[in-house]
Amino acid sequence: MGKITFITGGARSGKSMFAESLLSGKDKVLYVATAMDSDDEMKGRIAMHRARRNPEWKTVEGYRNFGGLLNGELKGRAFILLDCITIMVSNLMILDPGMDWDNAGMEAVDAVEEKIRNEVSDLIAIAQGFEGGSIIVSNELGMGLVPPNPLGRHFRDIAGKMNRLIASEANDVYFMVSGIPLKIK
Repeated sequence: MGKITFITGGARSGKSMFAESLLSGKDKVLYVATAMDSDDEMKGRIAMHRARRNPEWKTVEGYRNFGGLLNGELKGRAFILLDCITIMVSNLMILDPGMDWDNAGMEAVDAVEEKIRNEVSDLIAIAQGFEGGSIIVSNELGMGLVPPNPLGRHFRDIAGKMNRLIASEANDVYFMVSGIPLKIK
């Protein structure tokens, strides 16, 4: 069934451009954009991605409930490109629960992590059951300084665990370094 390609790397390492290049010349692509236009900076980033994207591709925007979001959208598609898991995790942590991360106990953090794991597991199941290929993009966060606040530390930890989960199920994994893709699986 569906082949999953996972692309990770640092910020501005060329992950999205590489993912898009793998689908160059393809027109039956479903692009799943997880970013929400929450501020002017994010609006600018979204506009840049839209301008670069193949206009033949179908785009759906959302970061949760992939079964419902993609219901009916996969018909006639040969590829799914989801960009990106890190933004999805951020949205699920910040936009959805409305919790005080500075004072959250581990039980509350674990509940949010479980909710995110369920979303990622649903996405993986959809990709594995899809007849075409899927490309999933995410940031690699755990190679720098330890974030100075609880939200940052929990975000880094949860995103890292979701990356591990996706990589374990992916057929191919690429790590982007300065615009150069390194195939690691």
